[in-house]
Amino acid sequence: MTSEVDETAARTEALGYEQARDELIEVVRRLEAGGTTLEESLALWERGEELAKICRRRLDGARARLDAALAEEDAERAGERDAPEAS
Repeated sequence: MTSEVDETAARTEALGYEQARDELIEVVRRLEAGGTTLEESLALWERGEELAKICRRRLDGARARLDAALAEEDAERAGERDAPEAS
């Protein structure tokens, strides 16, 4: 059982942002549609929470990469301004 849980967690972590987002949209749609048992609803809710965390981590990672690239660009520009001009 533990290996099955580990395998499911690994597959979930391997989802890209778009895949996780699309599955999250489907989970929300199913919850909003109703007609599920309490157990099914709880399982969907838990899955939605997992997917939302994945999306958040992917977006945070993208934001960090973007911030790093912008900081590097700013540093390069500052270096160009401070460098003496060649005559």
